[in-house]
Amino acid sequence: MKKIAIIPLDERPCNYDFPQRIGAESDYEILVPPRSILGKKKESGDIEAIWAWLFDHIEECDGAILSVDMLVYSGIVPSRLHHYGIQEMLERLEQVKRLKEINPRIPIYAFSLIMRNPKYSSSDEEPCYYEDWGSQIHRYGEIKHLEKLNLATGEDRIELEGIERDLPQVHLRDYLGRREKNIQINKRVVEMTSEGIFDFVVIPQDDASLYGLTAMDQQIIRRHIRSNRVGLKAYMYPDADAVVNTLLARMINHHHKRRPMIYVKYASATAHAVVPLYEDRMVHETIKYQIMAAGGLVASSASEADIVMIVNLPASDMQDLLAEEIYIQADLPSIPYDASRNLIEIVEYGAYVVETLKKPLIVADIAYANGGDMQLFDLLGQQGLLFKLAGYAGWNTSSNTLGTCIPMGMVYSIFGDRKAHQAFLAHRYLEDIGFCAMARRKVSAENGTSYRYADGIRGTNARQVREELELFAKDLLHPLMGDVQIKDVYLPWGRMFEVGLEVEIC
Repeated sequence: MKKIAIIPLDERPCNYDFPQRIGAESDYEILVPPRSILGKKKESGDIEAIWAWLFDHIEECDGAILSVDMLVYSGIVPSRLHHYGIQEMLERLEQVKRLKEINPRIPIYAFSLIMRNPKYSSSDEEPCYYEDWGSQIHRYGEIKHLEKLNLATGEDRIELEGIERDLPQVHLRDYLGRREKNIQINKRVVEMTSEGIFDFVVIPQDDASLYGLTAMDQQIIRRHIRSNRVGLKAYMYPDADAVVNTLLARMINHHHKRRPMIYVKYASATAHAVVPLYEDRMVHETIKYQIMAAGGLVASSASEADIVMIVNLPASDMQDLLAEEIYIQADLPSIPYDASRNLIEIVEYGAYVVETLKKPLIVADIAYANGGDMQLFDLLGQQGLLFKLAGYAGWNTSSNTLGTCIPMGMVYSIFGDRKAHQAFLAHRYLEDIGFCAMARRKVSAENGTSYRYADGIRGTNARQVREELELFAKDLLHPLMGDVQIKDVYLPWGRMFEVGLEVEIC
């Protein structure tokens, strides 16, 4: 059995558990450091202990997948808060060379995020001053970018003058200084790829937008990729929390000398051109990157494909299930979701793929941000497809979903159906439909709170969520699959935004 060491982006289930579940009951043992040394949200992990764990295990491994953010800053949220000097961080990064010295044959894949710049004011995952000044900091970057492109209007410039007058410069200097360090780290990651230290890297964008500080940083790194001539080894596309799954699929495909072809079919004729919420480009361009980053290629037809993926999207603007006005249990709110897409056709086509073509089928449920589509789930159930899929996801951003279901499907195409795969399908339905689209809203509404709040990791809110998910499983999963047991439910960061689950098929 081959071993792959993973340093995750943080300790949350999506980063820590998902790759282990995707790779379970295969020819691979997925090694991860103890959760206890990875920190929690704004609490930094033990960077020295994480590196020590990696050095202790690297010799026995057949591959390594490394989060640069964890190894340099101690995680995704600490990357936005730290006060490390650039030299200290570069010295940490250089230790990757020792891994290659210890195990020269090992392929090392890595990912290093471009620091995000949210539009909203909240210090939940940002520096404390972002609570009061977050939207102004974002708008500052947006107008600066527009000025650079000669697209700023007179009103934009007047607004910028007001922001520069009111925004405390100490906060702006702190924020921009940390971004500059992030640029330097990402540049060095690119250079180390050119030097052969990293075999493949992804430099993803977390919560990207067309204009702003993140978009400008992206252009700096993109130029550095070109100048170092590593465009085929260093990809840039929107994502964060699912990149480790993608790189795991790539490594497994690499070991098996496979280049799977995936045919992509949309629910709407114009869906390929939709720009998803929290992203900066048409979804089809991201899908191509996601497939290639996972070690595959996009097929031009189902007949030449190894895997087929149906993509659930509206015909135009995407909506967010966290927005109060969205109620997917009732009639859909707009033409782009109703008359301008055809869920019936993609579900019928999905059945044809599974039953006639006998090919693995992936469902990318990205009609909404932050949750799956109840209508699609119901139709898949009516068609008897829910537990015949090679992959399904419908959580958080479009790219988080793609970076989960595509690797699921690729690993399935090698190792076939396993009990662990069935359990992770059940997990996805419980989380993406049962929690994200249903229980989160209901429990928050009943308690008069928002998704940013919960009464602890395993408090009353977690118990309420468990009760809702057990009803969901009993009513909607048991008739199709038998006994789907929920062994644990918790709220990892003490809020209703994400959920931790342990699921078994008995």
